[in-house]
Amino acid sequence: MAKFVIAGKANCPYYAKAELLADYLQKNLPDFRIFKITKHPDEWEEWLEDVCERNMWDHRISPIIWRELLDRGGKGLLLGGYNEFLEHAQLYYGITSSMTTELMMIIAQENMETHTEQELDKENLKDLISPLQVWITSAGSRVCCHLIPLLLSGEVFGMQAEISLTLFDQEQRRECLSNIVMETENLASPVLRTVSFCTTVKDAFLQAEVIIILDDSTDEEVYNMESCLRSRVPLCRLYGYLIEKNAHKSVKVIVGGKSFLNLKTTLLIQYAPSLASNIIAVALGLEGQAKAVLARKMKTIPSRIKDVIIWGNITGNNYVDLRKAKVYNYESAIRGPPGYYHSVLSLIFDREWITKEFVRTLKDLSSTGKQFGGILAAHSIATTLKYWYYGSPPGEIVSLGVMSEGQFGIPEGIVFSMPVKFENGTWVVLTDLEDLSLSEKIINRLTGDLIQEKLVASGDLLTFQPIEEDPKDNTPSPTGLNEEKEQAESDSPLSVTEPNQMQEAWLEEEGNKDSDVKHGDREKLQPEQT
Repeated sequence: MAKFVIAGKANCPYYAKAELLADYLQKNLPDFRIFKITKHPDEWEEWLEDVCERNMWDHRISPIIWRELLDRGGKGLLLGGYNEFLEHAQLYYGITSSMTTELMMIIAQENMETHTEQELDKENLKDLISPLQVWITSAGSRVCCHLIPLLLSGEVFGMQAEISLTLFDQEQRRECLSNIVMETENLASPVLRTVSFCTTVKDAFLQAEVIIILDDSTDEEVYNMESCLRSRVPLCRLYGYLIEKNAHKSVKVIVGGKSFLNLKTTLLIQYAPSLASNIIAVALGLEGQAKAVLARKMKTIPSRIKDVIIWGNITGNNYVDLRKAKVYNYESAIRGPPGYYHSVLSLIFDREWITKEFVRTLKDLSSTGKQFGGILAAHSIATTLKYWYYGSPPGEIVSLGVMSEGQFGIPEGIVFSMPVKFENGTWVVLTDLEDLSLSEKIINRLTGDLIQEKLVASGDLLTFQPIEEDPKDNTPSPTGLNEEKEQAESDSPLSVTEPNQMQEAWLEEEGNKDSDVKHGDREKLQPEQT
């Protein structure tokens, strides 16, 4: 079989004559096939030069015609232009062309019009496949560099979704943003349509469908907690206004990082009230830290541990709840079918480790910022976005910072980390979980600082006073938990911890009556970063 490729300028009369002759040969010869390529006159020279360079040919006019060696492979065999093709047809097939010059010009004009229409159709088709508009703030940060490859991997939004990525930061970081844009283009991701950066405030979040708020960098010096809290207000007010004005009406806003996540999310909701249900704070980073600490103790891998719940302030006073925590595929004497799990609390026979070292380890990690660098923050954000679009694993509990509507007795009007599940493009608070109520003491302890943060930031409260410990907690305890409480409070004036009474009750129900082998957890509280 003979396959010929005919390429030329869309308005070339000799291409039109060669095309008509080739059509006749293909119609009348069973083993003759042609493939046509037309290029706009403005694109022709560059295209022809590239083809000739790749194939080591020397040809400078339109059309160019070559034969594909289907039976032997390798590069094509250059035939030449129209004259060489006409000569080939006469010698091999005894056929020639009698097309007049007038007809050649008419067909060339029709070819040009057809080519223009086809190109317009292609552009219109591209416009119909609108890319997902994703914006990242504070894009000059290290977290952003780790986050971009995850977003463009195709696993977050799907391989079928094209992404238009915009990096937003201060004008001082223009050079840094330019370098990140170039590196992003070098990824050659199949899902990336465009990548650009923006330093103009009024253009921020235009048509944004996903906005990722990272820790902001500020040159302003703060000397106390009150100044640190109030310094968050201007930027959140600006972002809230711009999101309401410029972003898509169904935009998803996700707040990540390691400083004042709950407060920043609360302020964004306050200044963008119409999007309250679409603004959330990421808690998977802290959840992942807790799973890793447990996995090292249990000599398993973190991914096998599920349903660790983070309550309260993600980057402040919070409580790591293990009452529902499970471990799958655990190496023990009892093995079950696929899907079988053990309760984490029933496998850790070191009560002192859970009530002291576990809490202290998480507190140290959070208060110092260790192990919550760019990789963990980026992965937590990407995973939360993936769940938001495609749902969280069935039956699995996910921790998420959302605006409270009174669930679990938590006061309304503050962003609070609580158990949720993602489904159908949204999230649902899991208020129907059994034995997951919070005591009034724990709620007051967890919400007290959050409420004060909001009041101090808005100027309704002058000073921030950490919630003081109840004097009754100083009474002797048979479990020895008060010793840890005193130690934790001596470590930091903003850190408050208390025994996990709910997990104590759970262990009593499990029949572990001996105080030496009881398992429990305690509330893990940590100071804000200033």
